[in-house]
Amino acid sequence: MPARSKADSVRSLFAAYKSKEREIVEELLTDDFTFTSPYDDAIDKAAYFETCWPNSDRIQTHILERICEDGAGVFVLYKCLLNDGKEFRNTELFTFDGDRIRKIEVYFGAAYKDGAFVRQ
Repeated sequence: MPARSKADSVRSLFAAYKSKEREIVEELLTDDFTFTSPYDDAIDKAAYFETCWPNSDRIQTHILERICEDGAGVFVLYKCLLNDGKEFRNTELFTFDGDRIRKIEVYFGAAYKDGAFVRQ
């Protein structure tokens, strides 16, 4: 069986958020995984699941608009639709170690509700 591409691994992570399958996300991440965003400075895997995973309950779906794989990295531009009708777009850089995700860096975009810009 051919190895899964890094882009497919990223798609699997987003699908696991939608289906609320934490065990899939855990398997996709390395033991020394870190997560960085405007709110989080290179937090470890345990802190990621404590801080970020609960947000999966708020997420209706992700629409992956662009995925660009380059060497050990994958850039993703996506729209996130929340259960309360809000939506936002982010870009994330996934860095891999072998076939698992070692690091995610998030860059926030604008937020919207009912098609109108919402000031944060």
